[in-house]
Amino acid sequence: MIEVRYSASPSDVETATNADLRKNFLVEDLFRAGEVNGVYTHDDRLVVGGAVPGDGRLELPAWDVLGAATHLARRELGIVNIGQSGHVLVNNEKFELRHLDGLFVGRGSEVVFEGPDAAFYFVSAPAHAAYPTTLLSHTAIEPVKLGSPAGANERHLYRYAWGQELQTAVLQFGVTVIADGSVWNTCPPHLHDRRTEVYMYVDLDEKDRLFHFMGRPGAARHLVLRNREAVISPPWSIHSGVGTGSYAFIWAMGGENNDYTDLTPVALEDL
Repeated sequence: MIEVRYSASPSDVETATNADLRKNFLVEDLFRAGEVNGVYTHDDRLVVGGAVPGDGRLELPAWDVLGAATHLARRELGIVNIGQSGHVLVNNEKFELRHLDGLFVGRGSEVVFEGPDAAFYFVSAPAHAAYPTTLLSHTAIEPVKLGSPAGANERHLYRYAWGQELQTAVLQFGVTVIADGSVWNTCPPHLHDRRTEVYMYVDLDEKDRLFHFMGRPGAARHLVLRNREAVISPPWSIHSGVGTGSYAFIWAMGGENNDYTDLTPVALEDL
């Protein structure tokens, strides 16, 4: 099953009810046993999805909204396993993904998900060219250390596809792990004027919640999330969050520019 989301203006968000914010920007219930579920957003035409194979195998669907015979006929794909070890078959070649391992899949490929205890999160974006499928081991990537314990925002940024080393058409994605004792992510916040970003929050305890802040500087709103829920962040919106316990998040971006440093910082006093 796939749900279609339409673009919203900044002014609409400032006056929206909490129910409206959740309807337009919150992504939930992606991970259901034996199913592939997704959300198609008109913001940069991203598809966000989840596949939980269970004891079977699941193919990456060619949903009607894509207007193509296969999902990746005109798209490229980023996958992160947020469950236990599983396999992804790309054109019948098997790739093993452990917890938080990633996989980039180029345009034109066929994808199948396997693994009884795996839960695959994926994001696809329109692609003008095809690039090789690449396995991205979480433990093999040297993280960028950000923040500090004093600021309660110490975190490790794992860049899987970020415009360097691994070539993609438009897609960027990776994982950020918040250090024990810290709670904030992407703080101070910033904007991506030329890219849409999606935040998928994972590895939260059942009792914990994540407060995600969005909106234009000076008019921020918030959403409350549980484990394995995501937020679509339009180019005009800040994105920052704070958790009640330990967590990680998967960030994914698509748009007209894949320069990782193309962002606009937002000072805390401007919020």
